[in-house]
Amino acid sequence: MLSPCLLELLRDYWFEARPARWLFPGKPKINPVSSRQLGRAFNSTKHLVGITRPATLHTLRHSFATHLLDANVDVRVIKVLLGHAKLSTTARYRHVATKTIRDTPSLFEALKKLNVQTRKYRRG
Repeated sequence: MLSPCLLELLRDYWFEARPARWLFPGKPKINPVSSRQLGRAFNSTKHLVGITRPATLHTLRHSFATHLLDANVDVRVIKVLLGHAKLSTTARYRHVATKTIRDTPSLFEALKKLNVQTRKYRRG
């Protein structure tokens, strides 16, 4: 999934920076940016914008999966997007998909409606 807007920004970056080997070179530039460098940049940005709650790059991955679940994206699609080998790994994200849980219809309400309809049928 690559947003057309993000693709445009990446193209602009590439046009300006003209990286030789990697789109995001690390230090030294012959290597790609490392996960440690990304973590430092994330923490620095978090501090810069005033986010004080604990968060890591994995928090972003977790949020991505949770938001997709909240948007009713099929868990099998999310599995592929996250690169999980097993569906059970992706299913762990379901425990925090609050919108999904909140929007799940109550079986009690369904029984209550059925009971009301049954009573109307019997009276009719």
